[in-house]
Amino acid sequence: MNLKKIAVLTSGGDAPGMNACIRAVVKASLHFELECIGIYDGFQGLIDRKSCVLDYAVVNNVIQRGGTILGTARSQEFRTTEGRQKAISYLKELQVDGLIVIGGDGSFTGAKILGDEYDLPIIGIPGTIDNDIYGTDHTIGYDTALNTVVDAVDKIRDTASSHHRVFFVEVMGRDSGFIALNAAIASGAESVLIPEELTDIPKLAESIKTQNKGKRGSIIIIAEGDDAGDAVTIMNKVKPYLPDYDLRCTILGHIQRGGNPSAYDRIIATRMGAKAVELLREGMTDKMIGMQGDLIVISSIEDGIKKESSPDLSKLELLAQLRTKK
Repeated sequence: MNLKKIAVLTSGGDAPGMNACIRAVVKASLHFELECIGIYDGFQGLIDRKSCVLDYAVVNNVIQRGGTILGTARSQEFRTTEGRQKAISYLKELQVDGLIVIGGDGSFTGAKILGDEYDLPIIGIPGTIDNDIYGTDHTIGYDTALNTVVDAVDKIRDTASSHHRVFFVEVMGRDSGFIALNAAIASGAESVLIPEELTDIPKLAESIKTQNKGKRGSIIIIAEGDDAGDAVTIMNKVKPYLPDYDLRCTILGHIQRGGNPSAYDRIIATRMGAKAVELLREGMTDKMIGMQGDLIVISSIEDGIKKESSPDLSKLELLAQLRTKK
């Protein structure tokens, strides 16, 4: 394959470290004397014909910035055959020889379809704070989001202890409990509720009573996708069982997506971005780059889409061991 020009886009939810990854893609491309095109606003940018040439000057001071300088969007039009034809037409006009997609499972689904319909070499890089992509221990943005949650919970515990309150803290994770479970361990939370486990409200209320015995406050971390509902709903379900307790709710929301990426996210984003360019130069396609331990691993984009990635549920037993007993 005579690779001369590649394109890169970020899609789906933004994640800290995406800019570090874009930077690595651009610098690796220029090192190998390849032209690099940035597509604005994900797949929608292909439809809207929005792009720019990326060079050293554009990415020279972005490694520490959160979000994505290319922007991102969820494109309903790209789901249609007509929308994808517009995207393919623009890629042909740009004369792009390969595409790097940074995003989550929805982004990878779009990349897979586009690659199949256009016969374009595509490499996927997992960028999502949810960490729910099969084939990698860590996705870009997860470590930063996790530390953001832990920092917030530490602050909430100060006021919980001061006022003898039980706080229900909602974190992101519509289909995945990675953030909630590991934040619970790292912050010393008394309980955690995640989508992978069914929630028993009476049991939760009894657990709060037991754990709160002799303590000034408690923290319950809830993934937004828990089967019993969001944090407000769960708090209201628990209230009748705990009439004498001061219950409060905090929804951390999108602060989990923002902020400067951690050192770890910058490092894996840089390594993944550079590796993606190498894979395109080797003529590979439909591959996803991941991390296992400190090693870069390569798997298929299809595996990243179809196979499930779940947190280690044995950590729930660890939390149980650390709870206060009667």
